Amino acid sequence: MATGQAAKSRRTIVIAGVPAGLLQDEVMADILTIHFQMSRNNGGDVEEVTYPTPNKGVAYITFEDQAVVERVLRKDQHLLQDKRLSRLYPLSVTRYCQHAFLCVTSTLSMAVFRGHCVLEDLVEEMKKQSPDLDFGVLQPDGRIAVQGSFPALRALREFLLLKAKSLSEGDSREGKPHQRLRRKLQEHRGAVEMRNSPEDAARHKQTLLLDTDIYHYMRCFHPKTLQASSVDISAVTEGDITTVCIEAAGRRAADHGWRAKRRIEDCSVELQRMLRKERISLRGLSRAQRERCKQLWQNLTPRYPAVLLIPCDTHLDVVGTPADVLGFTEDVKRHFR
Repeated sequence: MATGQAAKSRRTIVIAGVPAGLLQDEVMADILTIHFQMSRNNGGDVEEVTYPTPNKGVAYITFEDQAVVERVLRKDQHLLQDKRLSRLYPLSVTRYCQHAFLCVTSTLSMAVFRGHCVLEDLVEEMKKQSPDLDFGVLQPDGRIAVQGSFPALRALREFLLLKAKSLSEGDSREGKPHQRLRRKLQEHRGAVEMRNSPEDAARHKQTLLLDTDIYHYMRCFHPKTLQASSVDISAVTEGDITTVCIEAAGRRAADHGWRAKRRIEDCSVELQRMLRKERISLRGLSRAQRERCKQLWQNLTPRYPAVLLIPCDTHLDVVGTPADVLGFTEDVKRHFR
């Protein structure tokens, strides 16, 4: 069965850029089917269209023949066109296994930049810098919600750190007070922190930001990555982001701390490369139906030992390799058809 699901994943592509909210979901799925069946788009017979998905503007297309996937990927540009759409919509097409693992929502505080630049202009600059991210409305207190892949959010964070540093240096040259900006920059850096006070002289502390699902998967299936001699590793989770604190003591504290940090970073990068996540909604189900779902998940677990299940009141998050996640979700669908 696993071999069959792996074969299906190789016949599946991920479509991003689908115009969400314009038409009914069934109509949009029909438009996608037509597009990827047309010869001018290098298409072929479509076996299944999955739309909508937990990620806004994303759909999955499964072809009957794997060769169609290669043809579709070779096309330079896919423009979604239909008389039911007001204009052309460019689509991003990738292999199923290359799809971004997850969608993270983070709330950024821009208040640190107030007094140094116009926040609205900075937000526009952020949008140009990170076109793959979705930005909410800038709030009066300087907070703004940002949604997208974890790597894209991390890149935005680095951009803001560089921006804060340049503004701080500019204020320094002009003789303006900039201690608050520098202090906030240090608070948000999430990088190495060396304590110079006498009580911390023999300790080495640093922090690392991880996607929360990646952290849970690592803790469940790679627990030794978060364990090391002479090093204390703790974590604080806030929504989609988990902050891992690495603290080492002794003569070789810095060396031990850096090794632990590198090991966690390497594991995180590998997991982001190989994993994906799907969300199974429980909305609209009765209590009895939800209990049946939980029993089914438990029965399926032995078939998918490397899948992490994260149950919530309204949904179940399924984390694993593309083949395992696809197989698990398909088994659930078949049971409830």
